[in-house]
This record gives sequence, structure tokens and C-alpha cells, in this order.
Amino acid sequence: MNYKLEQWLTKVKDLSVEGRADREEPFSALDAEVGPLVSQEPPFCVGHDDRTFQPGVSDALLLFLNRKGCEATFQDLYDRSFPFLKTLFYGYATEEELTDYLGLAREAAKRAHLLWALARLCCLLGRMSVRKLKLSQARVYFEEALATLQGDFSDLYLVTTLYANLTGIYLMQKNREKCARLLDKAAALLVGIPNYISSTAVESEILKHALRRAVLSHSRSAEARACFLLAKHYLNFRQGEEALPFLERLQLLKEEVGFPDGSLLAGGYFLLGQLYGQKRLPHLVLSCARKASSCSSGTLPESFRSIDLVLRNGPQVVGQTPPSQIALYLRQMLPLLDSSSSEHRKLHGVVCCTLSVLCSRHKQYRKAIDYMEKGLDKNMQASSKETINHLAFLSWLYILNRQNMVTVDILTAITESSQSSHQQLGVAHNMLAIALKRLHDTKRAAESYYKALRISQETSKMRNQAVALANLGVLCWHSSARSLGERFLLNAVRVLSELPSIDWGRDFIEILLRLGRCYARGACKEEARWCYEWALLVAMETDHLEGQFQAVQHLCQFYSTVFPDEVQCLQYNEYQLSLLRKMPDKVMEGQVLETISQLYLSLGTERAYRSALEYTKQSLGLFIDLQARVKEAHAWLQAGKIYYMLRQNELVDLYIQERWREPWGWFGVCYSQLLPSCEAERQGQLERQDGVGEGGLPASTASFSKPFSLPSCLATAGSRKTQQGQAGEEGEEWPAASLHAL
Repeated sequence: MNYKLEQWLTKVKDLSVEGRADREEPFSALDAEVGPLVSQEPPFCVGHDDRTFQPGVSDALLLFLNRKGCEATFQDLYDRSFPFLKTLFYGYATEEELTDYLGLAREAAKRAHLLWALARLCCLLGRMSVRKLKLSQARVYFEEALATLQGDFSDLYLVTTLYANLTGIYLMQKNREKCARLLDKAAALLVGIPNYISSTAVESEILKHALRRAVLSHSRSAEARACFLLAKHYLNFRQGEEALPFLERLQLLKEEVGFPDGSLLAGGYFLLGQLYGQKRLPHLVLSCARKASSCSSGTLPESFRSIDLVLRNGPQVVGQTPPSQIALYLRQMLPLLDSSSSEHRKLHGVVCCTLSVLCSRHKQYRKAIDYMEKGLDKNMQASSKETINHLAFLSWLYILNRQNMVTVDILTAITESSQSSHQQLGVAHNMLAIALKRLHDTKRAAESYYKALRISQETSKMRNQAVALANLGVLCWHSSARSLGERFLLNAVRVLSELPSIDWGRDFIEILLRLGRCYARGACKEEARWCYEWALLVAMETDHLEGQFQAVQHLCQFYSTVFPDEVQCLQYNEYQLSLLRKMPDKVMEGQVLETISQLYLSLGTERAYRSALEYTKQSLGLFIDLQARVKEAHAWLQAGKIYYMLRQNELVDLYIQERWREPWGWFGVCYSQLLPSCEAERQGQLERQDGVGEGGLPASTASFSKPFSLPSCLATAGSRKTQQGQAGEEGEEWPAASLHAL
């Protein structure tokens, strides 16, 4: 490690700002030899004869269209987007003028017995008629073209276009007799011709007929072909939702048949992911990206496609950029970059640094350190600013991993480097103070915090100034200089309160919560409540979900232990529950549901008992999903207890029976819980004779609240444990304003 550190720092010292400028000359178009740009005009002019001033048919056009067989130049005649209007003809003002010209050409071809030219001109005239919704006229042209060909299949694209368009017209005109004669032929041509040219929107009905025939004949290959053509057809017409079921079926058929080409199979999953993204189904997008990665050949372009798919269409979590789901594909890229040439070294470094950020987000600090060190090794050609930023982030990772001595060595070298900017020096001094404080070197830590504060004041970085003030306040507070620490924290709040919350909300929330905890430990209870509520308002204004959750946790703890208030505690716990349902923490959600249920029970009214029952049922369903057997058993019995308190003893019996269906292995855990429940069942038989106690509830309810009754003990202990755990662990410092500014 020491050798690597010396190598990185030597590189930083040797680099000069002037030497890092890009010395390559910019490319200029004047330096390149560019040939003349020749504009290619369409070959046939829809002109007029100079003597008669009537449109004249070009012999070249008739000879061109009369070529036998299929040529690439004829494909524009059959395409659904009518490209021949621009690629073959010019000199006409309107489409009606071109249609008249094609009609004259048709007459000329008929007189000259140019059969292929006549068939193609009839096809063009029919397509122009369909474009104007003149279906009967189009039908006449297509029928004439088919009659002219006399069964000649030399130009398969022309024959397919004629059959598809004519069948489509019969379908739209509901001419079942003629449609029945052509439908199978048109379907066979569309399915059997490779790279067929789509010419009409009605082809989907013909292809669906082909799909039905394939399913009935149990032909997997024909079914896959029909699904592929239907998906392609709908995608050509930008109808992704209609293409989705056929593309899904196609992927299943490919896997069943064992499709040999993995790249095509992966391409289908990428396309499926894009369609799911358009329908706002981010988790299906992730599944498609993973499937595409598993069946692909593992090349760099495919990894980039997976990352792009997740970035564009995957789940978006506020404050998590880039998303954690790309880590899989970044790790797949590393072996490819290791074996590549030196031109990918910079990309290799970027991938390693991104993986380091993602690992640190999930508290895998050892892995994050390894990736960052690997990134520094691979990207030795980076600029001095970039290298120092990476070293600063590496230092913060060592702090989080509690390797403070290594942190001090790296940060000391950064502060002594002449290449460090003022902002980098401020960040380095701030983190150096954090490491020194953890090493119990309070004096040097205070000096480093003060240096960071001076640098932030010189550079007018208000956020960095607030962070340094807050860290100084925490240091003074832990050093028993509480009045001085409070003054620093108040100054930090004053600085941040003058800035827009949308920019510095996260730091503002942390500082307010820290100041509130300091007040709560002393005699200033009201000031602590103000700080917690202020932090909650800032988090709500900035839409910071994690900040709202932390502030509400502190408020719940405040109203449960510091300044007990059941109603306020209940309200904030319900808001905490609404936040948890936006976060993937079901365990904490179950704990909060139990807490809310206990708070409602403590109110002692029938309405409150019914609310407690509703939250208990929700926690029961959650514990069943989590397979938390002990908590599930307690929830069953808690629900039975509440039903008994509501004088619904038939339901008490039902819940007791449900609890007894659990495996016998849990009997010892819940044996003492079942005793009060059995007592409830016995007392239920005397319901009519029971007296009425305080609050209008059965007097026998007291049996459920005996001091040594296990359900009550568990509920009290669980509630107390939940309340104690609701305030998160107190952080000690802020890493300079931090690393986001680097």
C-alpha cells in the first residue's frame, strides 16, 4: 500500500497544469481533401412535350420498369413509405399530376406490350389509389397487374405486394369469397420470403392468419416466423404496445427451439426492454437487461447496451445516480478491458471508479477501496485534478472502513501537494480532521477544521463553510465545550438558511438533526423539537425521502421518550409508515405497524381499538410474507386480543385456532402467549354475565393486561425497542460539501 501511495503522489507532484493541456491540434475541415459534393437527382422527369405542351412518357421509364426479375432498384416501388415519390420522379407539383403521368405510362406500356412495365405501373397506380382511399379503383389496378403477370414469380417482391394489397382490400371491403381464395397465398408469400418489403398496414391481419395456421399445425418455426414478422410490422408503424405480445412469444420460442445465435436472442431482449420502458415497467426492463446479458457473447458493445437500457428505462431512485443495477454489467466489462489494448485504460479507470462509488453506497467499503485503487493504477494518464479527487474519495473510503492511519498519510500528502486547488485543500483538511478526531488527536483535528473553515471563507464556498462550522461544533460538543459547540452549530444553520434549500438540503437536514440531538440531551427540549420539525420541512421541500425519514424518526423518539405525547407520536409514526412504503424496508415497516397498533391501544377507545386491529392485520400479512414466525404468532394473538376487547369472541376463537396450526416447533416460544388466549375463550362463554368496567369495556379484559402476561410484556418490550431504534445512529462528521463538489 505504501508503495502504491508513493507512486500516486509522485505522479501528482510531477504533473504540471501546463503539461496537462491537450496538445493535439483540432481537426479542421480545411485540412482534409474533400471531394466535390454531387447531388443526385431522380432519374425520371414528369415533364411536358415542348410542341404539344402535354405530358410525355419517357421511353427510358418504360424500359426501366420492363426489366424482368427482381432488382434492388425496384424495392422503392413497393415500400410502405412511398419512397419512389422522391427517388424516381421529379418535376411534378402534386400527386394528382404524377398519377396522371403514371396513367399515360400505363397506356403506353399496354400499347407496346411491355408486360412487366404494365404490371409495375398498375401496382404503383393501385398504391396511389389506396393512399387516397379509393379502394375500388385500387382493386381494379391490382387485379389487372396479377392478370398481366400470368403466374410469373420472377419478381417475388412485386407478387407479394400485389397479393398483400389485394387481400387487404378484400378484407376492408368484406369480400369474403375472394378473400378466402387469396388469403392463404398472401400469407405464404409474406412468411416465406426473406426480408420482405412491407407495403400496407393491413398486412397484420394476413400475418395473424398465418400465425393461427402455424399454431394449429404445431410448427414452432412457422410460429416464430409469424411472430417475428408481426412484431416487425407493428414496430415499423411505431405501434410498440401491439408488437409486445408477439415479441414476448418470439423470445420464448427461440429459447424452446434452442436458437444458436445468442446475439440475436440478446437483441430481442434489448428491444423488449425498450418497449417495457415505454410502458413504465422498470423492473421488467431490469429482467430483460439481465436476460440479454446472460445469453449474449459478452462483448463491450453489448455491455454498453445493457447499461444504456438500465440508465434510460430502469427504476429511478432519488439521490442514486448512477443506479446500483448497472454494477453487474460494469463487472462484466472488467475482464474485457483487462485483455484489451492500452487505448481502453482510461475507460477501465472510469469503470473501476464507478464500481467503487456503487459499493460504497451499499457499505461494502473494502470492495470500494479495491476498485478505487485499481482505477488509480489503470488510469495513470489522468490529470492532476482528477487524480487528487480520486485520492480524496479513496481517503473517505478508508475513513468509513476505519483505517484512519492510512487516511492521514494520503490526506497529508494531498495538503502538501502544490497541485491541489483551494477547494481540494479544504476537502482534504476537513477529512483529515475527521481521521485525527477518530485517532483521539483533538488538537490537530481542531486545527484542520479551522484550516478548512478559513479556506471555505476565502473561496466564498458557503456550503463548505457551513460543513466546517458544523464539524467544529460537534468536536467542541464532544470535548465538553458545549456552549462553544452550540455556537458553531447555530452559525452553520444561519449560513445554510440563507442558501436555497434545493441545493444544500441534505447538509442542512444533517446539521439541524445534529443540533436537535444536542438540545435534546440538555434542558432545551422545545428547541430540539423546533430543529427536528425544521429538518422535516426542509426535507419535504427538497423532496428528500431519506431526510424525511430521519427527521420523522427523531420526532417519534422525541414524543415517545423525551417529551411523551401519544397523539403526536401516533401522527408522526403514521407519516413514517407512509415513507417506509416508498422504501424497500419491510422489516422496519412491520415494526412501525406494531408501534402504531400499540399507540392506538393505549388510547383506550373503541374507535382506537378498531384502528389498532387494522394495523395489526397489516403487520400480520407483512410478517407472513417475511416468514417471521415469532412475530407472526404474536400478531395472530394480538389480533385475537383486540377482538376480545371489542367483544367479538367468535373471532377470538378463530384467531386462536389459526395460531395452533403453526408447526409444533414454535410451541415453546408461544406457550405462555396461548394461556391468556385460552382464558379469553373461557371468558367469552360468560359474555352476557360479564360486568362493565371502566371505559365501557368488559371487566374480564383485565386478564389481558396482567403485569406478567406475556403478550402485554412482549408488546411493551417490542414497542420500547422500536421507539429506541427509531432514531438512527448519530453520524459524527460531514465529509466536506463535500465530495459532490469535487
